Amino acid sequence: MKEKISTKSSKILADFLDKNELHKKDFAQMIGVTLSYVYNLIDNTIPFSTRGTTLERIATVMEIAPETFEEYRLPQEPILIDESVAKIKSAIKAKKMKIIDFLKSFPRNKRIDIVDMLRGALPIPLDYSELSFMCNIIGLNKSETFDIWEVRFKQVLENGGMNIYSNSDLVNKMLDCAKKYVTAK
Repeated sequence: MKEKISTKSSKILADFLDKNELHKKDFAQMIGVTLSYVYNLIDNTIPFSTRGTTLERIATVMEIAPETFEEYRLPQEPILIDESVAKIKSAIKAKKMKIIDFLKSFPRNKRIDIVDMLRGALPIPLDYSELSFMCNIIGLNKSETFDIWEVRFKQVLENGGMNIYSNSDLVNKMLDCAKKYVTAK
């Protein structure tokens, strides 16, 4: 018989899962852990996680601040949320959609990437069809979706070493062509 390790965090998590009728298996998949790990956290058979990434993923799915968990330690570096991610998060909120409902719209194998994007660890997808699927879920139109994609596209070009300002004619032509293609669909 395992010894119980009672924590407030375990209770917060258990209450959330019960209130939202979220199956532990779905939750485990959303945060990138095993089902048995989630059961152990809730059953108080292991200490609650102190790993920042896991706590941030749990907090993102629960729509709470990671600091809610007494085990969370603030990172030394600030977490920067990209403006495009912030726009997606605000669209989710404006639609009055819960994060777990948003996540359930995606195939199971994509959910953890979406959680990591929402917590600021991954950028939005560069793949336009993937981004478009995401934006359709939250009700953004083609123009809003393209604007988000354009910001991401420019980031990729800059990260790849292109000076988008000195190459503005080329970048603008590529974006004009892409916009015509997307709006023609």
